[in-house]
This record gives sequence, C-alpha cells and structure tokens, in this order.
Amino acid sequence: RAEYQEYRAFMKCIFAKSYRDAIADFEDCKSRYGDSYVMDHSYSFYIALSKIQLNEYEEAERLLEADILAQKKERGEDLIHFLAYFYLGISKYEQKKYEEAIEVFDRAINLYPEFSDVIYYKANCIGRLGDIEQAKELLILAESYGVKGFSINEDNSIYERYPYQVRWENNKP
Repeated sequence: RAEYQEYRAFMKCIFAKSYRDAIADFEDCKSRYGDSYVMDHSYSFYIALSKIQLNEYEEAERLLEADILAQKKERGEDLIHFLAYFYLGISKYEQKKYEEAIEVFDRAINLYPEFSDVIYYKANCIGRLGDIEQAKELLILAESYGVKGFSINEDNSIYERYPYQVRWENNKP
C-alpha cells in the first residue's frame, strides 16, 4: 500500500477512468500519508480531476483552489502548475461561470503562453459571452499552437488523453 496505492489511484484516474475508485484510493492515501504527490500533482488535484469527470464541479473547484493555495505557499506563485489553473477554469466553465473561467485560464496562459487547450476553452467562454470575433481569433491561435504540439505535456499524455485535452488532428479540434 505505501509503495503503490498512490500510483494505482493515478492509473484509475487517468487510464481506467474509474473515478470513484480513484477518489477512494486517493482519499485513503491522504488519510494515511497526508496530501502528497504522484506524477507531479497532489492527491487533491487528482480527486478534483475525478470530481470534474463525475460532474461534481463545485467540489472540484474547492479542491483545486485549495491545491493552488498550497502550491503558492510551498513554491511561490510563479511555480504553480498550469494544469491546476486549467482544471480550475474547466470547473468554472462547466458551471457557466465564463468570466471567472477566463480569469483562471489567463493565469494558466501566463505560465504556459502556448497552451493550446486552455486557449481553446478560453475562446469557447468568450464566444458564449458573445464576442464571436475574438473567439474566432483565439481558436485560430489555439489551433496554431495545437498542431505544433503545445498541449498537456504530462509524461503519460502520449499514451492516454487527459480530460478536456484537445487533439488537433486534420487541423480540426
């Protein structure tokens, strides 16, 4: 358990897509060992990612905000992982909090300016708010970065698509 449970939970979240089982494993790990890290992210991050996949957006938002705060205290604002902002923005996007999502997506873009996925979802938010021209411009930018491979760059993303990851194939998302 001490050696492999966290990785098993990660595998359930990213590969098996068994989100409730992943949450159970990560919560058990947190209770035994604290909110540690596996594959560059906290257990809370993966719980939040699983909650997003289960449409539990408010809980995901709460967990990601706490994760970002913990990263900020531990490493400073410039070293917060951009995926924490990306998925916090996604949780807000799914709740139709488009202005808030844009603010959070901009934080991810500040850390990773070519991040095609975040630009794509920011464009969707802007389009839903009615600025179709700006949304189109951002979609073109997102595509230009996406076809160059500027996407989620986690080690395992070459094997398995991460939630909300855009695959830029045949010049179409």
